[in-house]
Amino acid sequence: MVKQITLYTRQSCPLCDEMRLMLELLKEDFPLAIEEVDIEIDDDIHEKYMLMIPVVEYKNQIIQYGNADYVGLYEALDEHV
Repeated sequence: MVKQITLYTRQSCPLCDEMRLMLELLKEDFPLAIEEVDIEIDDDIHEKYMLMIPVVEYKNQIIQYGNADYVGLYEALDEHV
């Protein structure tokens, strides 16, 4: 079963780039479909996440934000099998 992930990002965000790479690595362990959302295109989303990005959401729950943590992401996705 493919896990639908939403990644909230913005342009010129090194932490977002790192999180994107981490999610790509996780594709080796989990079937992931990643939808990337630029927070700057929607005022409500921007206000909600501007201090948290990057934000990874799975099943409408934030599973990680800020610095990428491979183990934390892996465990969050693994417990939702």
